[in-house]
Amino acid sequence: MSWAVRIVSGVQSSGKLHVGNFYGAIRQFLRYQDEAESLYFIANLHSLTSVRQGELQRDLTREAAIAFLSLGLDPLKATLFRQSDVPEHTELYWLLGTVVPVSHLERAHSYKDKTSKGLTADFGLFSYPVLMASDILLYRADLVPVGKDQVQHVEFARDWATKFNVMYVPGYEPADPEGINGHTPGILKLPAAKILESTAVIPGVDGQKMSKSYGNTIDLFADEEEVKKRVMSIKTDSTSVSEPKPLDSPLYSLLKTLLSESQFAEMDSSWRAGGKGYGDYKKMLVEAFFSNFAPARSRRLELLKNLTYVDSVLKKGAEQAREMATPVITKVRHAMGL
Repeated sequence: MSWAVRIVSGVQSSGKLHVGNFYGAIRQFLRYQDEAESLYFIANLHSLTSVRQGELQRDLTREAAIAFLSLGLDPLKATLFRQSDVPEHTELYWLLGTVVPVSHLERAHSYKDKTSKGLTADFGLFSYPVLMASDILLYRADLVPVGKDQVQHVEFARDWATKFNVMYVPGYEPADPEGINGHTPGILKLPAAKILESTAVIPGVDGQKMSKSYGNTIDLFADEEEVKKRVMSIKTDSTSVSEPKPLDSPLYSLLKTLLSESQFAEMDSSWRAGGKGYGDYKKMLVEAFFSNFAPARSRRLELLKNLTYVDSVLKKGAEQAREMATPVITKVRHAMGL
């Protein structure tokens, strides 16, 4: 099938997938695999900034692949692969990096946020946006499904692609990047970010954005008791049972995310009226979690018994990705005189 739109995105293998990963990104992946040419990768090169044990890295990467497949990603519809299996990612990372202004990296929101949380300020973390841009530009992506906090990185990718094209593509005009009006089209295509606004930022149990880095997640495939424990630990205030509850509560946001529209309308009414305690709402969230993810959790158990299949999906996905990446990196090399 020939698609009009190509989508590229990925999820780090720096920890187990959680509710925020699903509603902030993976749910979009599943929808788009029926609507566009879709490439989704497990960003294990990115996760090297936080996962320093080789065996753990391998385990988390495979776990991410199993999670993608369990949640409904169809390898007959979408390309699923390990980032590290396509060496063109790291090649373009360096080649593109030669035109990236240091000032851009210094003002990257993600870098400043992560270092403020205690992550080591090493080169990998500092140059993270360059690798992310390469992930996108290597496949001439049209759309990049990302969380709201990653939009800046897509904007960087557009800026750097433009700079590269101006520098290395004779006849390129930034106002006509695709050459529709007679100019030379760019080698690197300018992508656009795609955000699901209603769930762009999913709160964790502590009220911050749900993130593996903060240890505040509700993991999709944790055992039943652990899921219940995490939900019951969600931060709430001292509002009494009889009083209306504050709308800025992370518990309220999570219920809005996981409940169906009709379920949420009923919950919202009681939340605003008062009469129920936070414990009741947490039990409601537990029920919603298992209702939403029971099929995926069952599928995951099946896949754990067939790891050969999982590995074959990733191998084939990497082959398909390299077929798309090769023409782009070849043009980049030639343009730069390599």
